Amino acid sequence: MEDIEDVVAFGEPPGLRLPLPPSLAMKPRTRQRRNRAVPAPAPGIPGTQTIYLKTFGCSHNQSDSEYMAGQLSSFGYAVTDDPEGADLWLINTCTVKSPSQSAMDTLISKCKSARKALVVAGCVPQGSRDLKELEGVSVIGVQQIDRVVEVVEETLKGHEVRLLSRKTLPSLDLPKVRKNRFIEILPINVGCLGACTYCKTKHARGHLGSYTVSSLVERVKAVVSEGVKEIWLSSEDTGAYGRDIGVNLPTLLNAIVAELPADRSTMLRIGMTNPPFILEHLIEIAEIFRHPCVYSFLHVPVQSGSDSVLSVMNREYTVSDFRSVVDTLTQLVPGMQIATDIICGFPGETDDDFAQTVDLVKEYSFPQVHISQFYPRPGTPAARMKKVPSTEVKKRSRELTAVFESFSPYQGMEGQIERIWITEIATDGVHLVGHTKGYIQVLVIAPERMLGTSADVKIISVGRWSVFGEILEPPAPVPGEEGLPSSAFHCRPSPQERRTHGCGCWGEPAAVDKLLLDEPSAMAHQAASNLSGFFRSVLLLRKRKVGGRTDAPATDSTERLMKEKGELGALDWVLIGGAFFSFLTIVFVLIVLIPKIASTR
Repeated sequence: MEDIEDVVAFGEPPGLRLPLPPSLAMKPRTRQRRNRAVPAPAPGIPGTQTIYLKTFGCSHNQSDSEYMAGQLSSFGYAVTDDPEGADLWLINTCTVKSPSQSAMDTLISKCKSARKALVVAGCVPQGSRDLKELEGVSVIGVQQIDRVVEVVEETLKGHEVRLLSRKTLPSLDLPKVRKNRFIEILPINVGCLGACTYCKTKHARGHLGSYTVSSLVERVKAVVSEGVKEIWLSSEDTGAYGRDIGVNLPTLLNAIVAELPADRSTMLRIGMTNPPFILEHLIEIAEIFRHPCVYSFLHVPVQSGSDSVLSVMNREYTVSDFRSVVDTLTQLVPGMQIATDIICGFPGETDDDFAQTVDLVKEYSFPQVHISQFYPRPGTPAARMKKVPSTEVKKRSRELTAVFESFSPYQGMEGQIERIWITEIATDGVHLVGHTKGYIQVLVIAPERMLGTSADVKIISVGRWSVFGEILEPPAPVPGEEGLPSSAFHCRPSPQERRTHGCGCWGEPAAVDKLLLDEPSAMAHQAASNLSGFFRSVLLLRKRKVGGRTDAPATDSTERLMKEKGELGALDWVLIGGAFFSFLTIVFVLIVLIPKIASTR
């Protein structure tokens, strides 16, 4: 079905609503196909229904979803993560790989089976508008997200709407509901200048279209004033920014950095760039990465370590060009971290080609490598090329993954002091997640009120994907936490701090520093500190787990925990048992050591 534009002018719908513009495509559902479930129109005044929003794909897609959620919310719709209770499903799709599109197909089938109203947005309908799965479904294109309210409203009435024609870029000032209130995903352009033979995204996002420097700077000012602590610049190719409007990436980055707070409370993360268009700006880009408010991290996809494969991919650079980017940035920027992408089993890839890719990954020991098997995307030149056998593709993917997972990129960080910016809660529900200047993920145990702040941490252990840290300076207590030992925040005051202020973990006078010179007393003090820290960790864990609440006051009472939970689970009993055992150990240690301490006085 072709797009229908400029066909029907709608009158004013019920409720306080301006008339819809005449360019909205609409097809009333006057006839039902046999064996196809068509949802009945949702009753009620427009703007009172609930919308389930599901997002697939990249950070640019996530930003689009946040803009759509903001517009829907501002008009009165409730946006939810619960599909069952929603009146309409809004699916924002990704066309990069077959698995993500298959997941979309599954979700569409579930929606139709549940007889829910449905709108499909994003790259799939934009790049494959005649897809069978989209028949009878309302669709909205990637550059029409500013009209999502109109599409949703008409779909809830039972109409089929198709809005795919590209016009101007959506405004950056649209209402927005961020998934993480501390992170702003800022698209600086859409589309790209490349023509990779495997890429379906170009069919959807189209040719390069850049936002002006002034509009992006104004957006940065606005989000900083709203309390955003990280700004992610998003793009299909950051390095190509501005070539269509007569500017370049360094010009934009310098303008943005000039607006960031001098206290480093807001950090900038530069998004993915392909090698060709950043090569000529490497020295300027390196200087920007050295700025205190810019993460020293860049995602530069290489896709293959073989020039012959890169040529078939039409990537427009060589392995030597990629090396120039990586070598220059790592030499000029202290602590620079580079992530990359690899496609295994691209059509025509020989054993020797793959061996060159493995050697490249081994040479640089990248801390992050996104490894994908080749998926032929319909309508791309690569889909018509002779394929590598699937068994060989899987074998190469496993081999490269094993090589990558053998690296220990963070080995040697133990004991280092790093500044981190804390923006989210880890999936375990216990740790908070922060990132170093090099965007290395650091997990810490700390109160949730530290979200959106920065802190100095000492790295205490390293893992394959992240490191663990102790916060060196605990935050000031808030009501409800005064009675809890701050050692739970991993406070480790320096000797100078103890001499000047006493021990921050215990609030004792400065004389305690002299007492710490006595080895038995120091052992007892450390044991007690460890026990109190254990209790505080248990309480932080319970605080995050109980009923999904984050505002429950901390407490040192097991009875209080039982009241909040109603009953104790197996994990609770393990924690309480461990605490009780630790308490008995401390009592025993004190009984043994107190006579020795008294005899030395």
